[in-house]
Amino acid sequence: MSEKNKKQNYRQPDNRGKKQPEQKQRPAQKNKPMTAAKAASHASAMQAENAPRTGKKPYRGGHNNKKPAGAPALPIHYTILGGLNEIGKNMAVLEYGDDAILIDCGMSFPDEDLLGVDVVLPDFSYALKIKDKIRGIFITHGHEDHIGALPYLLKQIDIPVYAGRLTVALIDSKLKEHGLSGKARLHVVEAGGVIHIGKQFSVEFVAVNHSIPDAMALAIKTPLGYVVHTGDFKVDFTPVMSNIIDLPRFGELGSEGVLALLADSTNAERPGYTPSERVVGESFANLFRKAENKRIIVATFSSNLPRIQQIMSASARDGRKVAVSGRSMINFVNIAQELGYLHIPEGLLIDIDAINHYPKEKVTLITTGSQGEPMSALSRMAFSDHRKVEVGPDDYIIISATPIPGNEKTVSKVVNELMRRGCVVVYEKMYDVHVSGHACQEELKIIHSLTRPKFFIPVHGEQKHLYKHAALAHAMGMPEKNVLITEIGKTIELTAEKMAVVGSVPAGRVLVDGLGVGDVGSIVLRDRRHLAEDGLIVVVATVDSSTGEMVSGPDIVTRGFVYVREAETLIDEIRDVARRALEDCCRNPRCDWATMKSRVRDDLSRMLFQKTKRSPMILPIIMEV
Repeated sequence: MSEKNKKQNYRQPDNRGKKQPEQKQRPAQKNKPMTAAKAASHASAMQAENAPRTGKKPYRGGHNNKKPAGAPALPIHYTILGGLNEIGKNMAVLEYGDDAILIDCGMSFPDEDLLGVDVVLPDFSYALKIKDKIRGIFITHGHEDHIGALPYLLKQIDIPVYAGRLTVALIDSKLKEHGLSGKARLHVVEAGGVIHIGKQFSVEFVAVNHSIPDAMALAIKTPLGYVVHTGDFKVDFTPVMSNIIDLPRFGELGSEGVLALLADSTNAERPGYTPSERVVGESFANLFRKAENKRIIVATFSSNLPRIQQIMSASARDGRKVAVSGRSMINFVNIAQELGYLHIPEGLLIDIDAINHYPKEKVTLITTGSQGEPMSALSRMAFSDHRKVEVGPDDYIIISATPIPGNEKTVSKVVNELMRRGCVVVYEKMYDVHVSGHACQEELKIIHSLTRPKFFIPVHGEQKHLYKHAALAHAMGMPEKNVLITEIGKTIELTAEKMAVVGSVPAGRVLVDGLGVGDVGSIVLRDRRHLAEDGLIVVVATVDSSTGEMVSGPDIVTRGFVYVREAETLIDEIRDVARRALEDCCRNPRCDWATMKSRVRDDLSRMLFQKTKRSPMILPIIMEV
């Protein structure tokens, strides 16, 4: 099928018959990409012009921050429901009067202590409470930590969703998995588009650079001035996909008056600038030459389409065929190809089933698993569990990602296993096989100096990132009272004169286990942790209900505690203690079933801790006949 036909086959979600909000486009000349030299020159000029005030003059931020004459004296309320003191499940609510909007609706993956949990969602309680005043959900980009929770929210509330073209396609794909395809109101907005929504809001999408195309900041216009939410961003003057970040528009917003800036803090600890994505492309070219006699396997994030494009371009130059592995990787590549984001030469892409039909040195495999996830394609290859790919000395493996904090052990485990099989594995930072999608300190300074906000709230990061970003704002001349580090669930009130925390709403995490949403709580997790650490002992006995005498048992069943055949003496002792406890209870006419179970549990717990220093879960089952 030709590339043109593939583009035509993708249909935007059907919104016929539904009232569309007014969407205006800023003049085209404002959205044209600049050359790198011109953009850098503009940013430097703006930075010089907007240098922090010194001496006796107070720092006032943008020069139009005062409340317009005659404007209603209503405050803005901003509540973050996820994405603070954590990485992931980004979500926030912005309210003015009778109108509210949601910003992003993401998920995160469970930590090691969340046994059996599949997905972690934000708490939607507050959003559901004010659902009648929510006018829409505005999505900054298509990463899971910004869109992953949308299907769960849209099952409970019907509100329109606004996002870029690729982001809408990815959302629609997720909705299909949840049986919501065609039921949600999805609207595509281009960079520069302005959505007028509710009585007092307009939301403008401003182009930024990130590790996925169609990433955009939000400039939310209110009667008190602009609230600018950067989303995840970096400054890349030579992006592989999409336009250069629209720095001129950020400067214009600063001139028009930015009341508050909410900016990505993920890389606030890192000095300097984030390298361009093209640096990775140059590294690929060099590494592909070193691997000329081997099959190349590249593990990367499935959403990093600019990197996937560069891998395909390098493979095409070397005369290699390309296959993709991993469900999410296949899904992203198919959607991006249909929408025209990936430019794949005819005949380059082959099915993974066909890779053995070509010499190994003529094949490149792009796969998931850069974080060492146990069920990912690369991990299964490392442990000989992949049905279609077997790795060995003829493989040159590039892990094109930096381990997310907490994943270092799992990545090392996969790397060690691949090396044990004779593979050459490239994963070190020195090879420039990965660059971040987030802004470092000098890029954050550019956004601060261009927007000149009166108030600043660092978002998207752990506590250390938020504090570093706040310190950066202080260093640029912003007073401490105008910078606020907050927590999820806290409601911040913004007026033309001040910013303060004025209340709190229910917030936290909702755990998804299979089809169950929110039914795994702290008690269930405690029991799972208990079972995982110390195992289970089941005591089964039968009692005659008329006489109160024990008829049979007690029988002892253990799981995760000791192996019965190797610990027969201990099992006999457990049986004797349980029998004595049951017989004592049977002789007491006032002893009920609950007391009997509690006595067995207490006596066994005491004996087992003395003997083994373990505290297994003990489950007495007493049956009547």
